[in-house]
Amino acid sequence: MADHNGNAAKVNSPGAGNDGGRPESAETGTTDDTRTPDPSQAQDDTGAEAAPDDADTDQSQANRRAKRAAARAKRDAQPTPRVIEIRPMAGKAQMRKRHWGLLTAFILMVLIPVVGIGYYLKTIATDQYASESGFSVRKEDVGAPGAELMGGLTSFLGGSSSAGEADMLYEFIQSQNLVAKLDERLDLRAHYTAPYADDPVFGLKPGGTIEDLTDYWHRIVRVSFDQGTGLINLHVRAFTPEMAAQLSDEIIRESQDLVNELNATARSDMLKYAEQDLVEAVARLKQAREALVNFRTRTQIVDPQSDLAGRMGVLNSLQQQLAQALIDFDIVTQDAVADDPRVTAAQRRIEVIRARIADERRTFSEEDMAGGDEAYPALLAEYESLVVDSEFAGEAYRTALAALDIARANAARQSRYLATYLEPTVPERADYPQRGMIFGLATLFLVLFWSIASLMYYAFRDRK
Repeated sequence: MADHNGNAAKVNSPGAGNDGGRPESAETGTTDDTRTPDPSQAQDDTGAEAAPDDADTDQSQANRRAKRAAARAKRDAQPTPRVIEIRPMAGKAQMRKRHWGLLTAFILMVLIPVVGIGYYLKTIATDQYASESGFSVRKEDVGAPGAELMGGLTSFLGGSSSAGEADMLYEFIQSQNLVAKLDERLDLRAHYTAPYADDPVFGLKPGGTIEDLTDYWHRIVRVSFDQGTGLINLHVRAFTPEMAAQLSDEIIRESQDLVNELNATARSDMLKYAEQDLVEAVARLKQAREALVNFRTRTQIVDPQSDLAGRMGVLNSLQQQLAQALIDFDIVTQDAVADDPRVTAAQRRIEVIRARIADERRTFSEEDMAGGDEAYPALLAEYESLVVDSEFAGEAYRTALAALDIARANAARQSRYLATYLEPTVPERADYPQRGMIFGLATLFLVLFWSIASLMYYAFRDRK
C-alpha cells in the first residue's frame, strides 16, 4: 500500500511533464522499461536521430503513467479490506501484593484455627458418655364409691391435669434447686471439674458458684417434652458411663418425689375442702329443719298439705250432704201441707249445711287451723318454701358427704405417679463431644468469616 501511494503522489505533482523528458520510476515494487539515456551515449548519437527518440520516450512515459493512474483508480474504487488486529497473548500470571495478603489472611484466619481446633478435639477433648431415659406423669382415673352422685366432681377435685404436672417437671429438672440437691448427693463439682486442667472447653471451671454449675448443667442435661403425649425424654452426659446412668436415676427419683409431694398436697387440700363443705352443708341442713319445726310449732300443723287434703274431704262431704238435703226437701214439699214440720226441718237442715260449707271455704283464705291471723294460702306457700329449702339442704349434705368419702378414698391411694417407659441406659461408647460436627461447623464459619472480611476489604479499597 505504501508503494501505490508513493506513485500516486508523483503522478499528481505539477513538475512531472516539465522535467526535460526524464521518466520517473516508482520507489519500490515496480521498475520502468525505459531508463534515462546515458550522457556519453547521447553524445555519440547523431542530431537527426535524437529528436525522434525523445519523442518516443515521452510518449511511452505518458502511456505508462496513464496505465498506472487507471490501475490506481480501479484499486481505489474497490472496498478497503478489514484489518483485524490480534492482541498479544497474556503472559504468565504472577502473585501480587494483594494476593499475598489474601493468602496470609486465609492462613491466619482459617488454616491455623482449623488445625488448632482439630488438634484439640482429637488429642485434648475429654470423652463424654450420654445416658438416655424417658418417663411421663400418669393419673389414675378410678373413682370412689358414690362418685356418681357428684356429677363429675371427682375429676374436679383431682386438681391439675397430668400435662400441667409434666410442665412442672420440665422446669424442675432444669432448676437450680435440683442442681443443688444432686451436687450435695453426688458431688457434681468434683466430677465435672476433674478434666478442666487438660480440657478447659468441656470441663467445669473449679471454684464456680451455684449459678455457674446451673449454667453448666444446662449444657450437659437436655430435656425434651412433647406437649401432645406428655412424654419427657432425658439426655444426661458425664465423663464416665456410671456417672451418667447414676445421674439419670437420681433425676428420675427426685421427679418422683416431686410428684408424690404434689399428690400429698392435693390430697390434703381435697380432704380439707371436703370437710369444710360437709360442715357448711350440715349447718345449712340444721337451719332448714329448725325453720320447718318452728313453722309446725307455730301453726300446729304437721303437714299443711295433708291438712288441706282433709279439709277438702270435709268440704266435699258437706256438699254431698247438701245435695241429699235438697233432694229430700223436694220430696217432702210434694206431699206436705203449708205448716208441715217436715218442710221446716228440711229447710233448716239445708241452711245449716250451707252455712257450714261457707265457713269451711272461709277458712281457706281468712284464718289458719289454729285460728290465727295468717291466711291459709300464705301458710301453705311458706310451708312449701321451707320444705324446698330442707330438701335442697339435705341434697347438699349428701353431696358433701359423698365428696368427703371420695377425698378419703383418694387419700388412701396414689392418684398420680411417674411412669418410666425408658430406664436409664449405661453407655458403652463415648458419643460426645461430636468432633466431626464441631470441626465441620468451625471450618464453615471460619471460611465464611474470611470471605466476608475479604469482600469488605476489596469494597473499601475500590471506594478510595
